[in-house]
Amino acid sequence: MSETEITVDVLSSLAQIAPEEWDACACPEIADGGRPFDPFTTHRLLSAIEDSKSVGPGTGWQPRYLVARSGDTVIGCAPMYAKGHSQGEYIFDHNWAHAYERAGGRYYPKLQIAVPFTPATGRRFLTRPGYFEPALTALVQGAVQLARQNRLSSLHVTFCTGDEAAAGVEAGLMHRTGQQFHWINEGYGNFDAFLAQLSSRKRKNIRKERSVAQGFGGEIVHLTGDQIQPHHWDAFWQFYQDTGARKWGTPYLTRRFFDIAQDRLRDDILLIYAMDGDRAVAGALNVIGRDVLYGRYWGCVQDYPCLHFEACYYQAIEYAIAHGLKRVEAGAQGEHKLARGYLPRPTHSLHWIADPGFARAVEEYLVAERAAVDEEIDVLTSYGPFRRSKGEDE
Repeated sequence: MSETEITVDVLSSLAQIAPEEWDACACPEIADGGRPFDPFTTHRLLSAIEDSKSVGPGTGWQPRYLVARSGDTVIGCAPMYAKGHSQGEYIFDHNWAHAYERAGGRYYPKLQIAVPFTPATGRRFLTRPGYFEPALTALVQGAVQLARQNRLSSLHVTFCTGDEAAAGVEAGLMHRTGQQFHWINEGYGNFDAFLAQLSSRKRKNIRKERSVAQGFGGEIVHLTGDQIQPHHWDAFWQFYQDTGARKWGTPYLTRRFFDIAQDRLRDDILLIYAMDGDRAVAGALNVIGRDVLYGRYWGCVQDYPCLHFEACYYQAIEYAIAHGLKRVEAGAQGEHKLARGYLPRPTHSLHWIADPGFARAVEEYLVAERAAVDEEIDVLTSYGPFRRSKGEDE
C-alpha cells in the first residue's frame, strides 16, 4: 500500500457513492460471480433501507455513512447513523442512557455503526482487501472525531466480527460481548443425519413438533429469486405488521421496502410460506449469504401449533443442508432454540463514550458482563440437545 494520505468523508446518502465503489469494500468476493458473504452490508440492501424511508427524517436513524479514501481509491466504508433512540439495535444500551441522563447528561443523539434492525454478525468496517488496518483505523478515528466535534455522548459498533472487536480495542474502543443461537452444519447429508446426532428424547420432540406443524392443513413452500412475485409481499407485509405490533410496537421497515426488495433483493431472499390453498397463512423471511442463511422475520395471520418452529428453524436447516450452507443464524435471543439444535455463540460490539468518568464505569461493567456471558455460553452449551458420546442415546 502506498503512503498516500487517507481522508474520511461523511455521506448523508448512499446515492453519493457508486455501488461498485461501496461493494469493492463491502463484498469484494462477488467478483467471482457468487453471493456476498454478508448480504446486509451491500449497497443494494442498505440503499433499499434508505430509499424506502425506513431510515431518515422521523425514524431516529439518520444516515451518516463513512467513506475512507487513499487518493482517489475508496479503501473503506461503514454504515453509520446518528441515532435519536436505542431501538432496532438488539445490543441494547437503554440502561446506559438512563444512567447518563440521570447524571445530567444528554445521551441522544449518538452515533451507531450498524445495519439497521439487523442482529446479524458481519463486518462493520468494510475495508478493501489489503487495507484492513489502515482503513479500519481511519474509520474509527473519523467516527470518534465526528462524535467529539458534535459533542455527542457516544459511538457504538454493533454485531461486528471478532477480528474487528480485537482491532477496535487496539484503537481505544471498549469491547462488549453477548450471545445468540446458531445452527452449525457439520456436513449433514439430510435432516435425518442431523437428528441422528441428537439425544433420543430431543429427536422424538423435534419429530413430533414437525408432524404437528406439517399437519396444519396446507403445504410449506420455498420461494426465492424470480419465484417471488409482488403479491407475495402483500402477504408478508401483513405478517410483518402482526409481529412488529406484538414485539416492538411499530414496524421498522416501511411497506415501500418490500416493493424495493422485489426489484433489487429477491435473489438474496428466501421466503418460506405456509400455504392454505392459494392463501399464505404464515411466513418467514430469510436472507441468503454465501455460506450462511439468516432468519430475519416471521409472522402469521392465524396461529397453528408448532408452525413457527417449522418455518423458522427446521425448514431453514433443511435449506442450509440442501444448499451446502455452513450455518443458520435465526436472529436475536431465544433460549427455546437450544432444544432445536441451535447452540450459543458469542456476539461482539464496540463502544466509545465521551465522558471519561462514565466510560470508566461502563468499562468496569463490561469486564464483569464478558465473564458472565462466557459462563452462560458454557452452561447453555452443556444443556444442548446433542449426544455427549457415541453410545449415548438419552
